[in-house]
Amino acid sequence: MGLSEPPVTCRFMPSIVPSILAGDFARLGKSLDFVQGLGIMVIHIDVMDGHFRPQISVGQPVVKSIRKSTRMKLDVHLKIERPERYVEDFAKAGADSIAFHPESTQNTSLAMSTAKRLGARMGVAVNTKMPLETCFDLLEDIGYVIVETDGQGTMPRSLKRIASLANERAARGLNFSIAAEGEFGTDEANDLLSAGADILVVGSAIFDKAERGEAMRSLARNLSQHSPGAGPEIEYHVQ
Repeated sequence: MGLSEPPVTCRFMPSIVPSILAGDFARLGKSLDFVQGLGIMVIHIDVMDGHFRPQISVGQPVVKSIRKSTRMKLDVHLKIERPERYVEDFAKAGADSIAFHPESTQNTSLAMSTAKRLGARMGVAVNTKMPLETCFDLLEDIGYVIVETDGQGTMPRSLKRIASLANERAARGLNFSIAAEGEFGTDEANDLLSAGADILVVGSAIFDKAERGEAMRSLARNLSQHSPGAGPEIEYHVQ
């Protein structure tokens, strides 16, 4: 991998978490049944407001509908401005975990305290352009970090960032999990896990009917047989 720092062995049971935005929204129930049939226990939902990110995706009503349609846990990624305004709404809509971008808010404490009060697991996300260190002050108070890997040619840097985050976790004796979010194949997925990622958030690689999709589904099945190493088992895993 060419990492400048030695990777830290994964301390949790690896997970694959599909992003529902890559599914067929005209047949949302079937998409949910499909991934649940793989033994996957968590679905990822990207919420975008057209400001923090140029795209517009889904809101609280869709999350509420998904909650009624599946037993899977719902992981909501708020790619929006001032996410502290909406943490309560999404928690009440059924989100089990909620992540936000630190640079999108000036009130991280409100976002995190709201999630804690409502029993939702709180996480932060860092995109490919943000310094990884922007989340370091929050690591003791969160359950997970999402490292976005999207963008052509960003994988080598993403591997280094995940390895650095894993080393920071080990050095400080913390228990947050590390998620890599993006579009990647099985070789890249294995590299990400080797670098220290515990969770792979993927989209079309699960829903794609082509060979690449089957390869990722095969990886999901293989991970379900993976035995966790030393340390606590992560809450969200493939069974």
